[in-house]
This record gives sequence, C-alpha cells and structure tokens, in this order.
Amino acid sequence: MTSIKICGLRRKEDIKIINSLSPDYIGFILSPGFKRTVSFEEFVSLSGSVKCDAKKTGVFVNEPVCNIIKFAPFLDAIQLHGSENEDTVLKIKELTNLEVIKAVRAKSKEDIELAQSLCCDKLLIDAYKEGHWGGTGQTADWSAIKSVNIKKPFFIAGGISAQNVEIAINTLSPFGVDVSSSVETNGFKDFDKVKEIISIVRKEENNG
Repeated sequence: MTSIKICGLRRKEDIKIINSLSPDYIGFILSPGFKRTVSFEEFVSLSGSVKCDAKKTGVFVNEPVCNIIKFAPFLDAIQLHGSENEDTVLKIKELTNLEVIKAVRAKSKEDIELAQSLCCDKLLIDAYKEGHWGGTGQTADWSAIKSVNIKKPFFIAGGISAQNVEIAINTLSPFGVDVSSSVETNGFKDFDKVKEIISIVRKEENNG
C-alpha cells in the first residue's frame, strides 16, 4: 500500500486535520529560515497533540547533528533534506535509532544513484530547482527516476497533487507520496484537499 506523507504542518488546525484523516507520515520543518518552519517549542506542543498513528517526521536541512538530536525523543523519523553525507546519516542512526529518510533533489539519475548508496532507510526524491531545497511545487523528473533501478523504498515529492497522484503511483511505484503546497489554500493546510488526496491514494490501492 502506498504511504501518504503530509508535510509542512505548523498550526493546531493542521493537527486537527491530521488526527481526523490519519495519513501515514507527517512532516514538520525544523530547520530555521523556511516558510513552514516551526520552533522547538512549537513543535513539541504540536507533536504532543497528534492522536493518530502517523509517523512524526522532522525535516532538517544541513543541520549539525547536535541540533537534530534534541528533537529525536518526539520523532519517529528524521528526514535529511540538504547535502548531508554518509557520516551524518550514520551518526544520526547510531544516536537515535530512528528511521532516516534522505531527500535527493534529482537533477539526474546519477544523483539518485548516489543517494541510494547511503545507509539511510528510505529516499525522498524531490524536484531540482537551483537555489531551493524543496517546497517549490515543481514536479520531479520522473524520467530520471524511471531510469534508475531504485532498491530502497522511496517517497516521490515535488508537485504531487490530487490531479497527478494516481499517475505518479502507477508510473513510479513509490513506497509513498509526499505532499505539502498542493493541499494548501492561501498557504495553509486545507481539510478538503488533504482528504481528497488521501482518498484518491487509498481508493487506488483498494482497487488495485
């Protein structure tokens, strides 16, 4: 069954949506300087309000390991969304024993091949856009993804929406799909949009 990750939660209203609809993973942006960043204190409060079984995932971009570790007791998974190397992945796995997801902005199939050689548990394949670490809403290069024999489970991110999620699943057979901006209205999570994409993915699986 394809997993669904709703990323970029930052308000109590977002948590109410999640508790009602129960996606498989939820993401919090925990590095400073991004549109959807939440502080440590905000995150602890929000994560404590999660009542469903969604895996709480902390998203970090080129953070020192010591900064990541303080969030670990409140997380189920850690997503490294920058240029982190094998040493960083190893340290985090050793210190936290949490699932580690490594994001790769797929400019070419070589980028994906390099990322899957890391000791992470899963990949998240996102669109490449110069100067951006993610969250652009731009669609990833599906042809590059299809050209690689990807052995690790992977999420597909970048421009995934209710309009193309079925095609993405049927074309790429990902472990999961990751969405953020496509389930927002005026920059905030929208219950109806989150419900729609979760319904599409789970209906697709039930019909498969």
